[in-house]
Amino acid sequence: MQNINMNKRAIDVVVISDLHLGTFGCHSKELLEYLNSINTKTLILNGDIIDVWNFKKKKFPDEHLLVLSTILSMSQKGTKVYYITGNHDDLLRQFSCSNFGQIQLEDKLILDIGGKRHWFFHGDIFDASIQNARWLAKLGGKGYDLLIWLNRTINKLAKFLGRKPMSFSRKIKENVKKAVKYIHDFEQITVDLAVENNFDYVVCGHIHTACIKKMSHSHDKGSVIYMNSGDWVESLTALEYYNDDWHLFTYDYDVEVPFELLLQSIEIKQTRIETLDLVI
Repeated sequence: MQNINMNKRAIDVVVISDLHLGTFGCHSKELLEYLNSINTKTLILNGDIIDVWNFKKKKFPDEHLLVLSTILSMSQKGTKVYYITGNHDDLLRQFSCSNFGQIQLEDKLILDIGGKRHWFFHGDIFDASIQNARWLAKLGGKGYDLLIWLNRTINKLAKFLGRKPMSFSRKIKENVKKAVKYIHDFEQITVDLAVENNFDYVVCGHIHTACIKKMSHSHDKGSVIYMNSGDWVESLTALEYYNDDWHLFTYDYDVEVPFELLLQSIEIKQTRIETLDLVI
């Protein structure tokens, strides 16, 4: 675990996913602290950035807008920004392979990093509930947001009592066999395809489970480094490439940076509506 401070860290590549901007679960303040603590050459947004499924322009929180404004500001200052679409922002897929200002919109991305072939995509293509029953997936998404709201409320009480925060959904995933099997199957399918297509690394989001690990093909055809950037709803994680290697960053809940200090460090050149119209 690394601490966040206002001295920017130089990072070659940063990958974040599953921000779910526009929903109650998004940790926008913590995300702003993170984005304003780094100076990166490349930022990869690996899906479910804006939660279009639950999007209401009139109710889009100001702190969430600041996240978008910060990313736009980063792109204007020289950071190469790739926006890879996910299932919650699949409305943007009709604009894939387009540029929005300095931001490149893609369904998937292949990059050479450190002489290794990297394959980036969100991962929802392997989710049967999304592919075959979209309405059920949306209903599940609303239930998940309700669980996060309940979790956040209880964690406020836990903090008042001096206890560490906990994640309900993470506990469920760790203890329910079907959920654990789903995550394993998701990872294995991804790894098999990556090996068969001669990639060295495969990088996903979607399942909100951050990791960096070497995995083998299910039929021993080779191996690949599988990475998942996690999310900014529960785990608050990012993948960072620096010093010729990948690292998993986890936000430190114990670090507090005044929100007013963040506002002073953010240059916002767009109005509220102009920024939303540009991104949505």
